Amino acid sequence: MLARLRPDFPDVTTSKLRFLEAEGLVTPDRTPSGYRRYTERDVERLRFVLTAQRDHYLPLRVIRERLDGAAPAPAPPAAPEPADRLARADVLARAGVDEALLAELEQYGLVAADGGGRYPGAAVPIARTAAALAEHGIEPRHLRAFRAAADREVGLVEQVVAPLRRKRDPAARRRAEQTARDLAELAVGLHAELVRAGLRPLTGM
Repeated sequence: MLARLRPDFPDVTTSKLRFLEAEGLVTPDRTPSGYRRYTERDVERLRFVLTAQRDHYLPLRVIRERLDGAAPAPAPPAAPEPADRLARADVLARAGVDEALLAELEQYGLVAADGGGRYPGAAVPIARTAAALAEHGIEPRHLRAFRAAADREVGLVEQVVAPLRRKRDPAARRRAEQTARDLAELAVGLHAELVRAGLRPLTGM
């Protein structure tokens, strides 16, 4: 399988394929002796996933949604528009929040504008999620723990990929980018599972 993918994806590894399998993005058949047997459809799905991650920086959740709704032989997604730097009014309108909430999110370091007063696109889902949490009495000041935890996870990922990023070899930098994306997905998944496990006595999940 690696031999078929590596001409286009030279950095793909067996552990990467196992990770995508664990995430349910590909489900190869097994031989009676337990070896994985990849069909042409499996290969197409893997190419779709790897292309979407490498060229379009899509998270696995979005890739999975596109695969689930795709034709049997999905084509790589169209290149996304460049990430917007949004004006304050755009963030408020797209997230559906008021000025007071956005100001609180800025106060507690959850979103920040650049020197020109513009915000990254991520400010919209952050503000929208914060508004939903506020409906349950969880205010922006309570979210500082989320910010601190995210910063620690980012720092850990940066430590792992730093040796690759210091190399001038373009292939090494591509590996650093892919490794960072993989680690981000794993960190988010681990965080979600830990929260679910901690809340199981309350939720029964």
